[in-house]
Amino acid sequence: MTDRKPKNIFVAGPIAPAFIGESIGHHASKTNIGGHSIFLGQVRADMINDQPVKAIEYSTYEAMALEKMHEIREAIFSKYALTCMHVYHSLGRVGAGEISLFVFTSSAHRKAAMDACAETVERIKSELPVWGKELFDNESYQWKENK
Repeated sequence: MTDRKPKNIFVAGPIAPAFIGESIGHHASKTNIGGHSIFLGQVRADMINDQPVKAIEYSTYEAMALEKMHEIREAIFSKYALTCMHVYHSLGRVGAGEISLFVFTSSAHRKAAMDACAETVERIKSELPVWGKELFDNESYQWKENK
């Protein structure tokens, strides 16, 4: 592990498309990068018991989640030749069709960026202590299972 400090990855509400575009645009001056890989997680309007999911409300134990994300980040940087990695995850209510997860990896060559992005997403989904309540029109909810 390096001496990098845990970064705050959490965003209140949905991740705005303009923010995603700006994040990508900031890398135009980094001419040592040859490839980027981006994953955008979007809330689906799944039908559950004949009810469409209208939103997901995300919550976490922030200190624990940030420490776990730091561990994931350091492991990914140790495994892949990355130039940079950015991860943003929503907290609070995110409506169907809106973005709740943004993972952006960059490297000198595309394969490292693509592989690192895919592994980061899988580890976030399986290891990060973030919980989601699927909300329905009738004000009922159920806890979401990460898949």
